[in-house]
Amino acid sequence: MQILEFVLQVILGITSVLLCLLILLHKGRGGGLSDMFGGGMTSSAGSSGYAERNLNRFTIALALVWFLAIVALGLVTKFEVM
Repeated sequence: MQILEFVLQVILGITSVLLCLLILLHKGRGGGLSDMFGGGMTSSAGSSGYAERNLNRFTIALALVWFLAIVALGLVTKFEVM
């Protein structure tokens, strides 16, 4: 169980950092860091570009992995045999 707990903690740490970076890349009301990488070139008529849609998909997938790592770590900690 110690190895599983360590692996889940590493996954949680890595996904936390990556999730922060992906969220910062999103376009806000006045643009975001995504403008630095060409995300500002899409039309502002309500449709998002290909890069912005992929960024949304990656962020959602990473958020699900982050959430599952938290739940799994909580379950391992709760049911750990001393």
